[in-house]
Parts: sequence; C-alpha cells; structure tokens
Amino acid sequence: MITAEAASESTVPAVPGDTAATGVPEHEELVWPWKDAPIRELVQRIHQLQAERAQAFRRLEEGHRQYLSSGPPYDFPRYRSTVHEVTQVFAAASREVLAVEAELAGPRAQPLLASHVRSLQQLEETRLTTVALLQLMGTPELTGQEDSLQMHQLKMKVIKTMEAISEVLQDLRFDAESAE
Repeated sequence: MITAEAASESTVPAVPGDTAATGVPEHEELVWPWKDAPIRELVQRIHQLQAERAQAFRRLEEGHRQYLSSGPPYDFPRYRSTVHEVTQVFAAASREVLAVEAELAGPRAQPLLASHVRSLQQLEETRLTTVALLQLMGTPELTGQEDSLQMHQLKMKVIKTMEAISEVLQDLRFDAESAE
C-alpha cells in the first residue's frame, strides 16, 4: 500500500528552486505511465518487472561467484558494489509492484488481482532474503561453519518459492483475463 509519506516522496518541484510566498516549494505530481492502462497492460508490466528481478538475481549470483573466486584476498568492494546495484533494481521493482497493487486494489476495484500482486511481492521478499542468507553462509569467512543440512533446506526453500512465484503469475494472468 502506498502511504502518504511515499506519495509525498513521488512529487517533484514544478520549477527547481521555485517557492511560493510561504517558502514551500510548489509540487507537480509525477505521472505514472500505467495509471489509465488496461488491466492486461498492468499484468504485462508485472511480468516485465519479474523479468527485471530475474536478471537482477542472475547478477547477484554472478557477483557472488566472482567474489568467491577473487581471493584470497577477496574483492569485497566489488561484491558490495554489485549488491548495491542489485538492491536498487529490487527496490525500484518493488515500488512499482506496490503501485500496481494499489491501483488494482483501489481505483480498479480488483481485489483478487491485487492479492495476487501482494502475494508475488511477499514471495519475492522471501526469495531475496533466502538467497542473501545462502550467500552469507557461503562466504569464505564462514567456511567450515556452514551447516550442510541448513544450506540444503534454504536451497529447497528458494526452489519452492520460485515455483510459488510461477503459480501466482499464472493465476494473475488467468484472473486478469477473466476481469476484463
């Protein structure tokens, strides 16, 4: 759900440096390109965002592989930079997914579709958290301390989460076709 704070952050000054007599900058609402789009286009956008997330996960995995093969000494600054870049991609995708959810739940009055989008977002959060934990457990600093059973369980959790994401995307597509 988009909060009032988030909504206020999504505005930009109409003219940089322009202030009213009160000293408060004038704001112009940013135009969200999907506001008046048909539901099928919103669903297509969700699928595009999922593709961006998948690419970001691949970059994260590749960055972790490069980190592990870089040392010792390990190239942590490079890995940290990759994590930062990927985090920005995930954050941007999440903001837009939440905006689509709000659009579906509010003005479009499509609570079922909104619930699919919310489930998708929650599953992606679970996936990212689990992948991050797996990478942390696989760092050289913790070598020898990893629990192979726990690592296996986390890998299975990632797989099951990805399967659940696929199911939610299918449900979203099917239910969106029924909604139009």
